[in-house]
Amino acid sequence: MRAMTENPGPLATAAAHEATTTIVHLVRHGEVANPDGILYGRIPGFNLSEDGQMMAKAAADFMAGRDVTVLRSSPLDRAVQTAEPIAAQLGLPIEIDERLIEPWNHFEGLNVGVGDGSLRAPRHWIYLRNPFRPSWGEPYKEVAARVLAAAADAARAARGHEAVCVSHQLPIWVTRRSAEGRTLWHDPRRRQCALGSITSLTFTGDRLTSASYAEPSGSAGSRFAGA
Repeated sequence: MRAMTENPGPLATAAAHEATTTIVHLVRHGEVANPDGILYGRIPGFNLSEDGQMMAKAAADFMAGRDVTVLRSSPLDRAVQTAEPIAAQLGLPIEIDERLIEPWNHFEGLNVGVGDGSLRAPRHWIYLRNPFRPSWGEPYKEVAARVLAAAADAARAARGHEAVCVSHQLPIWVTRRSAEGRTLWHDPRRRQCALGSITSLTFTGDRLTSASYAEPSGSAGSRFAGA
């Protein structure tokens, strides 16, 4: 007698769909050549330094053998250059997602070192009035919302596999804080998001369920602002 096979039905199918695990890796770009130490933000033409290229290669090595099916990047040069060795390692095209870009900032193009630079000029002080929003640039909640949306879209595109999104320090950090239910306001000196680091978000179905962190290049924080 031939064995009968049961149709799992819509409820069982939905449950299996919900249980599918997908990982989205948010990769911070490598070190940038920035001899004048300015906050380069969205200014074009800031490229990876030699050390930054090594960091990008370390991130690519970290991804070797992983089940990555989607690779997306911020449109900025330093992010795309970090994505390139990952693309070569995995044999994937780089898709540009504008939502992964660095936040806009009033101080872009200026030197903002503590105790010197533009922050000493009274004309800039009005932009420092509210660090919780913050008043000097794109609100943290808007940054987190767009990057979370980009990560969720990448997870859907790679469902059951893994995706890589190359972005920048602040977007990755506030996205992680949002995912962990923490306040978005923070001390920038205490961000756990080193150059070339990887913050991995695990999705169960469409739900973001956990986050983890790795530093393939063993890098420290950026020496300059705007990374």
